[in-house]
Amino acid sequence: MYDSDHGITTGSVARRLGVSPTTVRSWDRRYGIGPAVRGDGRHRRWSPADVAMLEEMCRLTASGVPPAEAARAARRTRSSPDAPAVGVAEAPSAPAPEPESPARRPVTGSGLPLGDVRQECRGLARAAVRLDAPAVEELLRAALAEHGLVTSWEEIMAPALHAVGKKWESSDDRYVEVEHLLSWHISTALRRAAASGAAATSQAPPVVLACVPSEQHTLPLEALAAGLVERALPTRMFGAAVPAEALDAAVRRSGPAAVVLWSQARSTANHAFAQHVARTAFGVRGARTAPLVLLAGPGWLGRTLAPGTVRPGSLREALSVISRVYGEDAGV
Repeated sequence: MYDSDHGITTGSVARRLGVSPTTVRSWDRRYGIGPAVRGDGRHRRWSPADVAMLEEMCRLTASGVPPAEAARAARRTRSSPDAPAVGVAEAPSAPAPEPESPARRPVTGSGLPLGDVRQECRGLARAAVRLDAPAVEELLRAALAEHGLVTSWEEIMAPALHAVGKKWESSDDRYVEVEHLLSWHISTALRRAAASGAAATSQAPPVVLACVPSEQHTLPLEALAAGLVERALPTRMFGAAVPAEALDAAVRRSGPAAVVLWSQARSTANHAFAQHVARTAFGVRGARTAPLVLLAGPGWLGRTLAPGTVRPGSLREALSVISRVYGEDAGV
């Protein structure tokens, strides 16, 4: 509750907004997003109008507006509560892009090496660095609703994950918490997308999706699984680090039309096993078939493809290849 005479503390307002107290103090020092009146000893005490200003700051930065620009708009919220919020397209320094081109600008302020990406990706990165879980969830929901699964994964989710990973590797294990939070919410968003898809009604053999032994990165497979569900194609997801013996048994038992093996690093890519899977035949005598094996992920790069294997370069390409296996329209 608010103390009508003194307002609430920085810690309380940070908890309300879902950001850290350090972020609130930093906004005050760097951009003048501070309380209009300070208590004794210069301690920050936040009034309802101050909190409304901070809420607008959170909303704008989460949508990809640079912090300094968002601060200018947020301060106007406090001085004129009925004034419309100012977004990127309204600022003279950020003209609206042409309708045919996605909005892309180099990232500043997130601390992540994102480069030239969509505005939605910038917003997702900033929300993740702030550990602003509600904003991350809402941004992912909005991206999937507006752009669809493939574009959301390839141009928003994956670039943000890649940037967090690079930052983690180059900063002595800092940002681990950012990577975990972002991964969790992306996984949740992908599973929700899969759950909302049409159930496969075909009796056709499934697509088996699995990480190779010792491989823990499942998010690209989760994105592919959601894309297959969206097309009502049958799937069997086995997830991370599937032992070779177990994966071999799963392939033989399910008789799949295609097997997707994900490898993030060359140290986990097992080409001999991939060839073994591609040679696995099943069915009645005289009409035995073998699955198409998709070698997905950067771990498979640098080797000549064996018969019965393909190496898709993207989620879009993987969906096209698998759709053709089922005789479906490959346009994705």
